[in-house]
Amino acid sequence: MDNPLPPAPELRFAFDAPTQTLRASLAPGSLVPRIDALWLRDRLADAGYADFKLRRNAVKALITQYNAGGTVVELEIADSIDGELQIATTPDSLEARLTITPAEGGRAVTKDDVLEQLAARGIYEGVRVEEINRAIAAGIAQDLVIARGREPVDGEDGWLECLLPETRARVPNIRPSGRTDYRDLGEVQVVHEGDALMRRHPPTTGTPGLDVTGRPIAPQPGRDQRFASGLRGVRPHADDPDLLVAASDGQPVQVRGGMMVEPIYTVDTVNMTTGNIVFDGTVKVRGDVKAGMRIEASGDIEIGGVVEPATVEARGNIVVKNGVLGAVGKKNPGKHRIRCDGSFSATYAQQARIEAGDSIFIDDLAMQCELHARNHIRVGNTRRGHVIGGTLRATLSIHARVIGAPNRIRTELEIGTDSALSRALQDMVQLRDGKESQLLEIGKVLTLSDRQPGRIPAELRDRAEQTATNLSFEVESLRENEDEMRYLLALAKQARVNAEQALHEGVVVSMGEARLAIPGHRGPSTVRLAEHGLGVFALEDEGKPGNER
Repeated sequence: MDNPLPPAPELRFAFDAPTQTLRASLAPGSLVPRIDALWLRDRLADAGYADFKLRRNAVKALITQYNAGGTVVELEIADSIDGELQIATTPDSLEARLTITPAEGGRAVTKDDVLEQLAARGIYEGVRVEEINRAIAAGIAQDLVIARGREPVDGEDGWLECLLPETRARVPNIRPSGRTDYRDLGEVQVVHEGDALMRRHPPTTGTPGLDVTGRPIAPQPGRDQRFASGLRGVRPHADDPDLLVAASDGQPVQVRGGMMVEPIYTVDTVNMTTGNIVFDGTVKVRGDVKAGMRIEASGDIEIGGVVEPATVEARGNIVVKNGVLGAVGKKNPGKHRIRCDGSFSATYAQQARIEAGDSIFIDDLAMQCELHARNHIRVGNTRRGHVIGGTLRATLSIHARVIGAPNRIRTELEIGTDSALSRALQDMVQLRDGKESQLLEIGKVLTLSDRQPGRIPAELRDRAEQTATNLSFEVESLRENEDEMRYLLALAKQARVNAEQALHEGVVVSMGEARLAIPGHRGPSTVRLAEHGLGVFALEDEGKPGNER
């Protein structure tokens, strides 16, 4: 016959409502078994106190004292804890977030509790009732978004819309290395007095938002974009100051902050009869420019015929519909050259010295020339595209169909270096620093005027505000130019020479200290920096590792 189990110890609980504590009493008897924490938890559950927060030290003391044969009297072993809620708003008051600490034996947080506290905080905009219901059902939440206001919509910046198709631009045109397209600069575009050129779109103020208490949140207005000061040949429309119109007939040219109309000087040929031409605007020559003549223009120069050994300089672009015959390498070459701040375009060039602030485009043949372009040189579009002899320098790329000749004519190509650009960047940074210092000093004057009204005459303040506006525009433009220059210098490291059809022996490519003489005849090839200096790669596999030839 099995021995009977010893009787369970007599455990009594007493809940004290004022202090919200649970007391336990336990008296030992004869043949009483030992107890542990699990046994105690089961007894708490049987009595309906399973959710109470236990006092660990007290529970340990009860078990130790009882198992040692002692009597436990009215020992506080647990507490009834009500659930807690906290509603916090973000610094911008755009969101209200709920944190719920679950109850431990006490009263749980209810939906009414949450809504009541929201009302007390004045939060009623964008309340998310479904999120509140889910949190209440779970009995717990941590930084739960239960109300969200309406964010403001910032205003759009003002902008300038060109109303003319394909207007020539006098702003930097930086393109990634090796990604040039031949550009036919076309005919000189002409507008007439009163023609609409550009429209200014003012910035928008944006749409106000609302925080969770219903207070409006002001949007950030867009930045204004005004027409630059000093634009020549244009004026605001009499009935619409945001519309820029031509003040005279001429060539429209897009510049930073607007558009200008440059006068056009047209002549059949430039020779000893016409004399040299120095013109503040655009020059259009229908025929040839004879040897020894000189043309200088602040705008573009378009030549319909051939340029013999002469000097042609433009602040804009130069277009030669036929070709250029220079004097490089002859006994008395003089100082004849072609130079422009923009791009140069011609059908062919022979023994010519050409410099371009942007790029050089020659359609047919460049023979024994000195070509120097800030960005790209491209030879070949609809015609042969041959480079034979001479020296070519470009920061980003030199691209032709055939470079060199089978008879090994020495052809020097230099890519990826532009010390002039580096110096220009340094000069521009210094210029911007100076203008920012001026702007800071003017800002001090305007601040003083705001703090002490009447101290500075109104006329002086107006001039200071206008000067500050102009300086701000100039500083922003300089920063944009700096970014473009830094981008261009970074691209110079990716510079390359591309030959679509053939690259001949006799061609020498240099990039900084690296120098490579092309060994033997090559097919479609590209030359660029490799792991150990300049390397020749298959043109179709350009940029893929393991294709150096």
